[in-house]
Amino acid sequence: MNTLKQQINLLFLALSFFSRLPVPKTLKYSPQLLNQSGRYFSLVGVIIALLLLAFYSVVELFLPTSIAVIILMIASLLLTGAFHEDGLADMADGIGGGLTVSKRLAIMKDSRLGTYGTVTLVSALGLKYLLLVELAQLQLLISSILVAYGLSRAVAASLIYEMHYVSDNETSKSKPLAMQQTLKELYLLLFIGALPLVLLPSHTIIITIFLLMVFRFAFKYWLNKRIGGYTGDCLGAAQQLTELLIYLVILANSPGALL
Repeated sequence: MNTLKQQINLLFLALSFFSRLPVPKTLKYSPQLLNQSGRYFSLVGVIIALLLLAFYSVVELFLPTSIAVIILMIASLLLTGAFHEDGLADMADGIGGGLTVSKRLAIMKDSRLGTYGTVTLVSALGLKYLLLVELAQLQLLISSILVAYGLSRAVAASLIYEMHYVSDNETSKSKPLAMQQTLKELYLLLFIGALPLVLLPSHTIIITIFLLMVFRFAFKYWLNKRIGGYTGDCLGAAQQLTELLIYLVILANSPGALL
């Protein structure tokens, strides 16, 4: 995969999997190509962020900030198909409601939404709304979304490199899924995801990286204890939780946070 055309195909493949953005009908697909497209998952997040921010910059000209943020969140859900939010809810249902590994995995694959998933999803969306409104009022929303959308996907997808994929049900909605990752692909994934960090103050960058490393270690340990690895739903949950953590860190370290 050394030519520009082949790399563009991988990017479009990643876009087709993680968003509802249109891609060329001539797109080439295979399980091997899907695995290789993982290197661009964080770039997909940056692309989605840029589209959302362009849309938000127009909406906020005509509507109050609180309403503009709600519309931004709805647009994000439409662009991604609520892909990651669905994973968060399913993981909460599975791990919260199952007493054994097999039961937890079975619940995750169930399309119905349970109490744990509902409470987790509502809490996550409510917290995200409040954080984005606060960040918008501090003129930090643009940089925060650019950082969070790319970096959160990088952290989530990086789990593929060193964790075991535990779901083997061919009817699972998490398939197809990139389940292999080389060290070079991991480095590229993280490099692209970390690039927007230059928009933040140096002390915020250091704190963000440190806390994300702590979160990744703790989340990986927790998943291994609960289900012996990861599923596609767990990666979606990791993305959502990482995104929220990034917003919290940026807000907590902003000059006007205590005002």
